[in-house]
Amino acid sequence: MHVSFDQLPATARVWIYQASRPLTSAETVGLLPTLAQFAEQWTSHGRQLLASAEVLHQHFLVVGLDEGVAGASGCSIDASVHFVAQLEQHLGLELLEKSRLAFLQNGTVGLLDRREMKAAVANGTITADTLYFDNTLADKSELDSHWPRPAGQTWLARYFGAVEKKEGLA
Repeated sequence: MHVSFDQLPATARVWIYQASRPLTSAETVGLLPTLAQFAEQWTSHGRQLLASAEVLHQHFLVVGLDEGVAGASGCSIDASVHFVAQLEQHLGLELLEKSRLAFLQNGTVGLLDRREMKAAVANGTITADTLYFDNTLADKSELDSHWPRPAGQTWLARYFGAVEKKEGLA
């Protein structure tokens, strides 16, 4: 059963899919009926799920599920991933690729290949205060309050600790 994303409770489970490029306004508007239809038809073991999906920051497809109504099963999660794979083909972009990190700099979402992170920290392009979209968040409350958040407060903190130790040794 589809609900508006803002009507999902703070405890709703979320899955965040990051696009390889920004979606245009026309693409986002065109997706809305498709996202609503998916949420309306999404089921788990024959039970309707209370779900929603939306595009945020032109780069992220976020699927939310109120597990208080009915929880996702392996099959229903597989169905959602299949749906996202279909969107990839339709839009001509990647949503399931996990090797890129997304940062918010000067009001724009920028992508960085994970292998480039050390160099970006070393040259000061990315700092502990740079806003990072941690797409591993588990629920809507985290999405609402900690997304994006300073990279130094996420799993990326280890990159900044290494820089500080090197500077301290110099």
